Formats: sequence, structure tokens, C-alpha cells
Amino acid sequence: MSVFDGLAINTSGLALERLKLDTISTNIANVNTNTTSEGGPYKSKAVLFSENVKNVSSSDTDVDDNGQMSYGVKVNGIQEDNTVKRTYDPTSSQADKNGYVETSNVNLADQMVDMMQAMRTYEADETSAESNKSMLKEALEISK
Repeated sequence: MSVFDGLAINTSGLALERLKLDTISTNIANVNTNTTSEGGPYKSKAVLFSENVKNVSSSDTDVDDNGQMSYGVKVNGIQEDNTVKRTYDPTSSQADKNGYVETSNVNLADQMVDMMQAMRTYEADETSAESNKSMLKEALEISK
């Protein structure tokens, strides 16, 4: 493991949380959007991610039982929630023959909770990166 791998791991976490916050803010901005350019209401989106592991030689001390080492996280994509939220409003021009209107499936309370979690995780990643930088600075001072 390189001395800079810790910073790379911190950076991947910061980038992930920034993307989550961008996605959440887009969801919140479209909470009342019932008609999109694709047709139909806006559909809530969520970021899919996984651990970024690489196969390495077993001589490295940070290798797990499968010969893999973690290098942070990676984004696998953005998933759209295809569930439909329907409300009864027969006076709407978008109502179907039974008087129901398809509306955005964004739940504002859930988005706010996700936003707070992403912000706290971002702050923790930032603190970890600062600690990592401090350790590297101290290591350079020792070599003087």
C-alpha cells in the first residue's frame, strides 16, 4: 500500500458524497414536477456504489483472505425509482379517466434524512483526509 492510498480512499469517499448531495438536491428541486420532457412525473433517483477492490499479491499486509485490497468506493450508477405515486384530483387536466394524477414519487422527508447523512459522511471524510495529510506532513518532518 502506498503512502498516498489513504488520500485516494478519502477522495473517492468525498466524490461519492458530493454526487449523492447533487442527486438529492435534484430530487428535492423536482418534488412537485409532474410533467418531464420524457413524459410522466419526475422519478426519484439514488446513487448506487460499491467498494473498489483490486487483486494484489498476498505479500501485502492489507490484503484480505481473497487476495483483494480496498481502494475506497466507486460509483456504479444512478438508479431511478420507477414506483408510481397517484393522487386523486379529477379537476386536473392530467387526470386519467378515473380522476387520478401521477405525481412525483419524491418523499421530501426521506430526501432530507439522506441529505443530512450525506453531509455528515462528507464531513467525516474531510476530517479523515485532513488527518491523513497531517500524518504525511509529520512523516516528511521526521526525514529532515
